Amino acid sequence: LVRMKFLQLLSRKHGKLEMLFQIPFCQKQFPYLCLATSTCLYSKKKKVNSYEQFDQEKYKNLVYSVTSYKTSAQTPETIFEEDNLLYGPPVKTETKTPKNCVPLLNPNKKIPLVNSHSNLPLKISLPRTKMPSVTRVLQQTMSPQQTFYLERWKQKMILELGKDGFDEYTKNLFLQGELFHAALESIFLSEEIANKEQGKDNVISGYLSSVQHVLKDISEVKALESAVQHETLQYLGLVDCVAKYRGQLCVIDWKTSEKPKPSLKNTFDNPLQVAAYIGAINHDASYDFQVSCGLIVVAYKNGSPAHPHFMDPDLCMQYWNQWLLRLEEYMDRN
Repeated sequence: LVRMKFLQLLSRKHGKLEMLFQIPFCQKQFPYLCLATSTCLYSKKKKVNSYEQFDQEKYKNLVYSVTSYKTSAQTPETIFEEDNLLYGPPVKTETKTPKNCVPLLNPNKKIPLVNSHSNLPLKISLPRTKMPSVTRVLQQTMSPQQTFYLERWKQKMILELGKDGFDEYTKNLFLQGELFHAALESIFLSEEIANKEQGKDNVISGYLSSVQHVLKDISEVKALESAVQHETLQYLGLVDCVAKYRGQLCVIDWKTSEKPKPSLKNTFDNPLQVAAYIGAINHDASYDFQVSCGLIVVAYKNGSPAHPHFMDPDLCMQYWNQWLLRLEEYMDRN
């Protein structure tokens, strides 16, 4: 009887069919049939657009460009432009690894329990050899960008000072650097000599005033203006100072500047130079100690406080790997 009634209702008008599937009727007469005809009772769940989860106002141009084309009209150039607008320019990272991975620390170097040297700092002269210096390697392997900026600065100075004026300017810079290093050496060797040097040369008085707060943290000087040589990698250099800075033994590099350099990145290739000296000391039999830290001190002519940039062992290792790559590049060219 129920089946016959159902078939009769199906043959009637559409409006009557809708009455059949009203909830009270279904619950009493067709509890299972109702579930089978879910299109009558349940609507499909609305599909969520994933782009609605993002900030529509901020990314409306990008969303429009993605959703409005079946086939993208973008080119690699326009994609890079969009990326630059959204995230800034891409940062280039050094992915190369040195072929000759010589460690920064020398595992074969034996450190005596008692220091065999006197209390005077080591001062070894540069030997006459064909080995390249650290400075030479860095100068000949500068990136095109570094070379461009250096040349642009040089041309700008020549326009302002003239060729002869620029030559005189660079000559004075080197002279001031030499006098500054000599005065620091005197300070570490004898305060009495240092006072004479300070009174004698007013040209470097600003630099000496600049580093006074750093000198208070330096102790146990082990080397001054001393030659270092890496016996395995065959390069050499002249290290400014090896001493303890706040209790940590460091290779210390003194730099002079007329412009402020408040961060390590402002010192360009100086960290690579310090790392190269650290590696050389650790592989040089003339030194009965090893170093794992570095310090770059930037002194200012106007006497403003110098910026000390400390390099911990992890940072030294990073710059050591970069130095090895530059050294390989130099060796390949020569």
